[in-house]
Amino acid sequence: MNSSDRSAAPELRSLLWEGLKSGTLAALAMVPFGLAFRAAGLRVGYYGPKFAALYLPDPTPPLLFAQHIVLGWISALPLVLLIARVALPFGPVAAGALYGVLYYVAVNSLALPLTFGDPTPWQLGLDVIVPSLVVHLVFGTTIGYVSRHIARAR
Repeated sequence: MNSSDRSAAPELRSLLWEGLKSGTLAALAMVPFGLAFRAAGLRVGYYGPKFAALYLPDPTPPLLFAQHIVLGWISALPLVLLIARVALPFGPVAAGALYGVLYYVAVNSLALPLTFGDPTPWQLGLDVIVPSLVVHLVFGTTIGYVSRHIARAR
């Protein structure tokens, strides 16, 4: 093992830890917003149970919460890597906001509805778009804020 291999391992562990930490905090930060939207009668968190039903016969609330956290970890890693490795023309919180919007558009408004044969939020209206878009903005900005210390200098 050469010296660059030895130095890469701690950096990789550090970035994985950052993804776990920021992904957990971001997944938790989404919850109050989601609960508030749900209390207002708006659709949010619609695909969590549908996704879990693909691999669990009866996804209970604790299992759905665990899935939510694990998906937070997986979803945080690309943003953490971007913040750490790319000299962005704007700060990590703004990068997180943009990531949250792009994640919502690509995954929640297009990929998931198409996968499950549902209409897209764009077909259903603002009352379906806004709640999920807001919680994904919260998710991305939280990752950017928590991980701002690893931002590559411009």
